[in-house]
Order: sequence, then structure tokens, then C-alpha cells
Amino acid sequence: MDNRLPPRKVPNFCSIRYGLALFLQFSNVVIISQRACINLTMIAMVNSTEPHGLSNTSTKELQDNIKNPVYNWSPEIQGIILSSIFYGVLIAQIPAGYLSGIYSIKKMTGFALFFSSLFTLLIPLAAEFGEIWVIVCRVLQGISQGIAFTTQQIIWVKWAPPLEQGRLTTLSISGLLLGPSVVMPLTGFISDSLGWPIVFYIFGACGCALTLFWFILFYEDPNDHPCISISEKEYITSSLAHQDRPSTSSLPIKAMLKCLPLWVISLCNFAIFWASSILNLYTPMFINYKFHVNVRENGLLSSLPNLFAWIFSILAGHMSDTLQSRNIFSLLTIRKLFTSLGLLLPALFSLCLLYPGSSFYSIIIFLILAGASGSFALSGILINALDIAPRYYGFLKGVTNLLGMTGALISTTVTGMILSQDSESSWLKIFLLMSSLNVISLIFYIIFAKAEIQDWAKERQTTYL
Repeated sequence: MDNRLPPRKVPNFCSIRYGLALFLQFSNVVIISQRACINLTMIAMVNSTEPHGLSNTSTKELQDNIKNPVYNWSPEIQGIILSSIFYGVLIAQIPAGYLSGIYSIKKMTGFALFFSSLFTLLIPLAAEFGEIWVIVCRVLQGISQGIAFTTQQIIWVKWAPPLEQGRLTTLSISGLLLGPSVVMPLTGFISDSLGWPIVFYIFGACGCALTLFWFILFYEDPNDHPCISISEKEYITSSLAHQDRPSTSSLPIKAMLKCLPLWVISLCNFAIFWASSILNLYTPMFINYKFHVNVRENGLLSSLPNLFAWIFSILAGHMSDTLQSRNIFSLLTIRKLFTSLGLLLPALFSLCLLYPGSSFYSIIIFLILAGASGSFALSGILINALDIAPRYYGFLKGVTNLLGMTGALISTTVTGMILSQDSESSWLKIFLLMSSLNVISLIFYIIFAKAEIQDWAKERQTTYL
């Protein structure tokens, strides 16, 4: 019998925990918008996004307009600017994961959101002083976002009943997928109408306002929330009563290093972040390379993969919880199934983009499917660390995110280098490399993955019932 079953159930969508998930989703929309808006404004910020300095007509037309200053940044510099935020995110992962077990999640997440918004507001000014200052702002913004992304996931250790972990986690994280689908058309419209600097001012101001609401509305523990119903409070606490509490004691580092399931989680995180960073950051450039559309049309087209990724992630969360609650598959099978979909489908559809005879509509469809299908991994590998070591979830999430962000950082930089060297076969090299990494990591995951709590992660002296 599944000992994860809660004693009873209370309404889902009219509950505080689902309200919290929606609030976190909106927070992630704002955070990722602050990160992703530069993917499209880059086309208006520079005098070329093509390899070897090929001219970009749409940005030349804006060059004499004071509301759209244009800079002479090479493709290599553009790649460094786009990837620089991952340096900051990478630096923050392990410290944020470790400190989340010691300090207030509310304060860490709130201040991280505020500073991410502040550095977003400073980017137009930094661009006037040179690309170095833009890179500095992006790194500091990345540190703030890395803290926010890691700490907010620890919230579900206290707020998510076991059979709702999939849907609550994916509902909140799906804001990272919904954000670009919102920011791309808005960025295109604002850049075309008001100028690209206004994009950063708007998203930065939204983040500052959201910070205020965060400090007012969020409570770390269901027992402390003034508005939660007694039935929901009892449902959450009784569902989690059998689980070990997050540990603030010394970490079993040696045991973690010997744990193969943890290594394959890290490897797959590396591959998933590698693929998603390419598909998210370089979609506007790929569309510009293929169709040479203006910035407003590019924004609309670039938003479609993220819109469908958000839809797929919500469906994946409900599907995984349904399969688990009805005992259709074991938890390990569910994790392997959704991880396989999240790694294989993006690889397949990315290669389809390179078919020589593809029409405009077929390319857009494959681009949507390549970007959206990766969200299945949210119900697979990206939640698997909670299965094997809930006591150390904060630290492990930081470690696995660190390795994942390393993949994002390397892939973004490598993609910029490849695009600057060979305009004809560059996209073939980019997608072949991405697909190979996805397949290799999936093979290791299928062989070595686990979904039960590991011996080194179990409470050995005191168990809370």
C-alpha cells in the first residue's frame, strides 16, 4: 500500500496552497521576463545579430532614433551578454540551497526578487557606459535570480502534500515557461512603439511592486498562515507527518558523492538546461536568420514555444500525479517516462527544423514542439531529488541546479561562438550537439535512476510522526 496517501482531501483550487502556487507562478513570470526580454531587445540594441557583421535592416532604421540607441557589439559579445546571467545564477545555487535550511525563505526570496528587479532597471544606463557594465548587471541579476529560483522550490517541502507535489511544483515553476510567451510579444510591441529601454523599466518596476506583495502575503509554514482553513491545515500537516523534516545538521557529502541516482539527476539537469537555454535565448535569432521579420513579428513568433511549454507543463503535472495516485505506474516509472519525453522530443523536433524543404508553417510548428516538449521534464528529473532525499532537498536542488546552469552557460557561449564562425552549417552543429547530449544523459538516467529515499537521507535518530 502506498504510504504517501493522505488521510483525506480538501478542495484544490479554492485553497491557500494553490493560491501560493499561482502567486509563485506570477513571480516567475516577472523574473523570467526580466531575464528574457534582452533576447529580443538585442536585435534592436545592436547594429547586427548576423555572423560576420551582415547588416540588419530593421535595426538600422532605428539607429537615428534617440529612444533606441544602437551599439556595435559583435556576435561573440552578444553571446557573452546573453550567457552572463548564468554566471550569477551558477554562483548562487549551492549557497542558496544550503542557507535556505538556515535562514528565512521569505526574506531570501523577497530580497532576491527585489535585487533582480533593481538590476533590470539599471541595464539601459549600463549599456551607455559599455558592454562590460551590462555584463556586470546581468551577473548580479543572475545571482539574485539563482537565489529566488532555489529558495522558492524549498517552500513545497512544507506546503505540498506528497500526491500533489507534481502539480503544485509544475504550476509554480511553469511561470518560467509562461514568462517568455508574455514577454516576447510585449517586448516586441514596446520596443517598436516606445523604445527598447522602456522594456527594462517596465519589467523592473513590476518586480519591485511584486516584492512588496510577497512580504505581505507569504507565510513559510501553513500553521502560521492567518487565512488558511483548519481542514486544509490539517490535510497538509497530516499528509507530511510521516516525512523527515529538512535537516540543518552536517551534510553527508561523502555519501552524496557515491550516490549514482544523484549523479544522473545532475547529468540530466545539465542536458535539459543546455537545450532549454538554446531554445529560449536563440529562438529570436533563429527566426530572424530564417525569415528576417521585424522585431514585433519576431516577438509574437518567439512567444509561441513558451506558451505551449506552459500548457504542456500544467498537463504533465496533473498527469504525473494522476498516474501516481491511481497506482497506474510506480513513482520511478513516472519519473523515467516524463524525463524521457522531456529529453527525446526536443532533440527530435530540433533536428526537424533543419529539413531543407520545410515551409514557414512547418518550421514554426517544429519550433513550438521543440521548445514546449522539454517541459515534460518538470514532472520527471527536475523533481526527482525530492524523492530520493527530502531532508536535504534545498542543498541538492542547489547542487543539481548548479550543474544545470553550467550547461546553460556553456551552451549559450558555445552557440555564440559557432554562429560567429560558420553561417551556413552553424545551426546544424548546434542542434546535433544538443540532441546527442540529451540522448546520452537519458540512457544513463534510465539505467541508474531511483525514486525512493536513499539510506544516507533517512532520519536515523528522531522521526517526526
